This record gives sequence, C-alpha cells and structure tokens, in this order.
Amino acid sequence: MRKAKILVVDDEHLIRWSLEQSLRKQGYEVLTASTGEEALRQIQEDPPDLVLLDIQLPGLDGLEVLSRAKEFDEELIVIMVTALGVLETAVKAMRMGAYDYINKPFNLDELAIIVRKALETRDLRKEVAQLRSVQTRKYGIDNIIGRSRAMSQVLDMVRKVAKSDASTVLIQGESGTGKELIAKAIHYESARHDKPFMAINCAAVPATLLESELLGHEKGAFTDAKVQKKGLFETADGGTIFLDEIGDMEMGMQAKLLRVLEERSFRRVGGTKEIPVDVRIVSATNQDLLRKIEAKEFRNDLYYRLQVIPIYLAPLRDRRDDIMPLVDFFIGHFNREFGKNVAGVSKMAHKFLEEYAWPGNVRELRNIIERAIILESEETLMLDHLPRELISRISESGGSPLNLRIPPEGVDIEDIERELIRQSLEMAEGNQSKAAKKLNLGIDAFRYRMKKFGFLV
Repeated sequence: MRKAKILVVDDEHLIRWSLEQSLRKQGYEVLTASTGEEALRQIQEDPPDLVLLDIQLPGLDGLEVLSRAKEFDEELIVIMVTALGVLETAVKAMRMGAYDYINKPFNLDELAIIVRKALETRDLRKEVAQLRSVQTRKYGIDNIIGRSRAMSQVLDMVRKVAKSDASTVLIQGESGTGKELIAKAIHYESARHDKPFMAINCAAVPATLLESELLGHEKGAFTDAKVQKKGLFETADGGTIFLDEIGDMEMGMQAKLLRVLEERSFRRVGGTKEIPVDVRIVSATNQDLLRKIEAKEFRNDLYYRLQVIPIYLAPLRDRRDDIMPLVDFFIGHFNREFGKNVAGVSKMAHKFLEEYAWPGNVRELRNIIERAIILESEETLMLDHLPRELISRISESGGSPLNLRIPPEGVDIEDIERELIRQSLEMAEGNQSKAAKKLNLGIDAFRYRMKKFGFLV
C-alpha cells in the first residue's frame, strides 16, 4: 500500500525536522519546504496528499500559498500551522479552503490525530467522487438505448430539461418503460449531478410513514421517534428527489408536498423550524392523473405544479425499433455478468421478439433475456430458449413464423415434425448443429427429436 505523502512547510529548521521525524515514525512519506515558493514548486512537481503549512513565511505567506495551491488542486488537504494570537488569520484560512489549523507550540499527538482524520476525509472524498463518476457514466443519456422516433424525442427533452433550472418534471408511462432511468439521466446530466439523487416509491410506503420519510421528524414527534431524523428533502438538498408512483400518494400528503413546492421549505414532523430546501422534484406515474383528478383522488393544483415539464414514455410495443437494440444491449450486459458468450438470437427468435406485445415493457424484455442467458449455454438464443408462455401469447395473437394451413381432413403433427427434421438434416448435409439452427432449436432439443423419429440411434 502506498504511503500517504505529507509536505511540511515552515521556515524554522527545528520545527521542520521535528515534524518530519514524527510523521515518518507514523509511516508517512515526508517532504519539506522552507519557503512558500519552494512549497508551490513541490506541490506542482510532486503533489502531496496533505500539506502542513505555516501561516507566517518569508516572501509568500501561508495564505497566498494556500490560495495558489487551491487553484492548482482544489481538493488538496491543507492544515494551517499558526502562532497563538493570530486566530483571525486562521479563520480566514478556513474560509479559503483550509481543512483545519493547529496552534504553535503544538502537541505532536494532537497533530497526529488531526492528520489522520484529514487523510481519512481525503480518502472519503475520493471514494465519493469516484462513485459519482461511475453513476454519471452509468446513468448518462448515452447509455439509454433508443433508436425509435418516440425515444429520440424523449432523449432530446431530457437533455434540455437536465441543463435547465426546471424544478419539477412529471414522467408518465406504463410500468416497466424506464421512468426511473429517465429520472436518473435528468439528474446525472445536470449541474446537480454531484449532489444526492434520492428515490422513493410512494405506493410502497404506508401513508402514515410517508410524511416522515420525506420531511423527517423531530425526536419525540411520535411514539417510535426516539431520535431526530432527516427526511429525503433535507438529505437531497441541492440534488434531485424522485417520487415514483406519485399517483398513489394520499390526499393529505399531496397538500403537504404542494406546500413544499410553493414555499421551497418545510418543517419536520413535530418541528416548528422552517428548513429551506433546493431540490429538483422528478415525479413518475403509470396512472392517468387527469382521471384521478376527476375522481377526487388527486389534487388539481398539485398536478399542474408537478407537470411543468411533462415527459411521456411510450410503451415498447409502440416503439418496436428499440426492441432489438435493447436485446443486443441486454445480451452484452448479461454476458459480462454471468461469464457467457452469447453472440445473438436466431432469425425465428428475432421475429418472435419483435412481434410480441411486451405488456411488461423493457423490464419484461430484460428479465426474459437474463433468464435465457442464465439457463442456456449455446452461442445463439433460439426460439425454444424463450419462455413457453411468451411463445403461447404470440401464437394466440395470430402470429405465425410459417404460412401453414391445416387441410380440411386434418394432419398428423408428428408427420410434419419428422419431415422438418429430415429436411433440415438434408439441407445441412447431416451437420446436426446447422440443422438445429434451421429449425431454431437447441442442439439437445434437436437430438431428442432425431432419436424420437429414428434418425439417431
């Protein structure tokens, strides 16, 4: 493991030596500088993890060094070392971005604790920054699959909304169309991307608890409120709150949400203090909110406050140009996850996937591809690798891969199956794998039929 690198900046040789010896014993790599100019040169040439910086230096003083160092690396951890009686200067350094300060003469044990905590803070900041970077890449617009005209229009809208100051967005669409994915894209493509994205399903939280989840509560506000708790609005300050299934929020909570939207502030349950908040609210529903308004189940004023920017996600059956790109994306994703090497789907499976109505939308498609890749070991997903219920639904809807018609006198289906096996073997010149692919069967299923009809002993 790499040692943390600390730069000690002080014009007094004895202090530099003392700090260097102490820090080396604690396992750190230590650099030293006696002037501000030398310190800045080292920071640029060999960046340290932490700087112990004396405020009173000849030439460039500590505040000037701090200012220039922060211009070079805004995340650099700097601890100011100051003499007693210059507290005002130390406070100014904190405002300029110093992590902390310690007075001379200092206690080495106390300094060791401050240094350790500062480096832990640096590691935590790096971890959070890395996580946010991963989230931004994962949920950015470029990772949303959509070639259809309807989806292209949605993505254009997402780009515009993300860069705007719009405080409320309403996403409507059937279950499984990807509403949360769109909400995350709006957040991670916006200037709020380095702040929290907090999501809650309004249908999954009991009405009696939803207010506490959103607004938080004070200690003793109700029987189980043993301690003060921050709600999602407070936690997400500066970021985005995603209210999924907003149509299931009960009327009393709707009124409280409307107040937050209008006042840009709230009170915790049991509290009296107004807490200002700056969040973007992205709501989503698979229900017809206008019908719920007519039925007196949703507030008219809240609806118009939420849908300042409306986004509609069409069901997958209405954007069939997206089906195969999604299939390819999910195959690649689950290949990596499960260590498989599926190259694609057969022509017959392709046809069936495109003709299916997808009542569960993208979520259903994802689950079907995941299941097929987990259970099958062949390089091509065949028709018989798809769930039986999927095939039966397509058949019931009138879809047929062949224009077959049953003659009036009827037919023995095993005769047809035997003939198809024979023809496929003949066309493939006896190659069982190729013959199986012509019938969109897995090799095991094909060999079973060969044995059944006497083609394989």
